[in-house]
Amino acid sequence: MTGLVAVVMIFSIPIIAIVTNHFQTQSKIKHKMIREEIELEKLKHENFLLETEKMKLELEQIKIGESPNNKQVF
Repeated sequence: MTGLVAVVMIFSIPIIAIVTNHFQTQSKIKHKMIREEIELEKLKHENFLLETEKMKLELEQIKIGESPNNKQVF
């Protein structure tokens, strides 16, 4: 019985190390994914602001009587 306990303890240490390493690797991957998602959301927000500004300018041009696609050159 003592031999069995010793064998189990000897083999449990590397197994625990492998499992711990696996969880650390998964955590690093999740962290990287979250950072990339945050960067993507920042880019989406910046794009939204640029498109909104462009639409405001086009609306102002329409209000003045100029069409954005049909500008008259004097």
